[in-house]
Amino acid sequence: MIYFDNSATTKMYPEVLDTYRKVNEQFFGNPSSLHRLGNEADALLQQSRKQIAQLLGAQPDEIFFTSGGTESDNWAIKGTAMEKFAAGKHMIASSVEHPAVTKSLEQLEKLGFEISYLPVDANGIVSIEELEKAIRKDTVLLSVMAINNEVGSIQPIEAIGELLENYPWVHFHVDAVQAVGECEPLIRHPRVDLLSLSAHKFNGPKGVGILYKKHGKRIAPLLTGGGQESGMRSTTENVAGVAAMAKALRMTLENSASSRKQEQLVRNKLVAAISEYEDVQIFSPEDGAGHILCFAMKGVRGEVMVHAFESQGIFISTTSACSSRKKGTPYTLGSMGVPVSWSQCAVRISLSGENTEAEAESFIEHFRTLHEQFQKIQ
Repeated sequence: MIYFDNSATTKMYPEVLDTYRKVNEQFFGNPSSLHRLGNEADALLQQSRKQIAQLLGAQPDEIFFTSGGTESDNWAIKGTAMEKFAAGKHMIASSVEHPAVTKSLEQLEKLGFEISYLPVDANGIVSIEELEKAIRKDTVLLSVMAINNEVGSIQPIEAIGELLENYPWVHFHVDAVQAVGECEPLIRHPRVDLLSLSAHKFNGPKGVGILYKKHGKRIAPLLTGGGQESGMRSTTENVAGVAAMAKALRMTLENSASSRKQEQLVRNKLVAAISEYEDVQIFSPEDGAGHILCFAMKGVRGEVMVHAFESQGIFISTTSACSSRKKGTPYTLGSMGVPVSWSQCAVRISLSGENTEAEAESFIEHFRTLHEQFQKIQ
């Protein structure tokens, strides 16, 4: 089996899985309980929070645990809307955000908020000039993803942060779900106010994530009830998931340099091979994230390509795993000006540091065979 779908989810490190199992066995108490078992669980929870904060260059009370990237994105956006609606009802996002962001904004639009979507260039990058034009006195939030999940475009977070120094009333949210281990440091400008992470994207368990919230920045809670997470997110904390996530984050960051080098090596081999075909187009920018490669074979729909490779034991995806079961045009490619005839054929390879050159060579050989087959059919 060759697994080339790491942007959809990653395999848990064995050590992380071991931590998850041991914590569930030994620290099963509710961390809100007053007895010894509760205190032990809470101590482990706070220890994990401290470790994650150190790894991210943050303070422990700036780290809040969620169920994953989708909740973190929803909370950053809707929490800002609820907290700051009296100050303004205008929000800005790039036109290539994840559905967790765009769907949240669509909901707010129905409630009277006005949303401005920033255009992107052919590489999927926003313009700082266009962003500055879009900011108004009633703008309360800007949301921009660090690395695009479909094509790997890296947004200019530092430059955006520099611009927003002039607009202190605007909350700056970064969806960094695809960026752990790929962008260092992760919080790449002190002007970043809110940042979303998801453990299963960096070899941790599913169902747990992080929202970083900078000191002094206020958002309303989405979940109210027992007052967990300093009253900001009420529900019993997933102690085992958080402890496993802390270990996964540490291991991923420790391995990031070697992983990025390996990913780029494999990606370069793949790019060199598929670029030789005249009826194949690559959409990922050359200076994009090294672990994502988006391309299309003319006339072969993405889902057909996915299943063709699956039959050979190679697992890739269409441009977004979250939307792969839905019909339609990938909106990131559409925003980049890619014609529908090409975008509907797009597939995505997403790598980890464990992928090898031998796997790339196997993919290239199968690609050559499938290309010949599809040419005969067409």
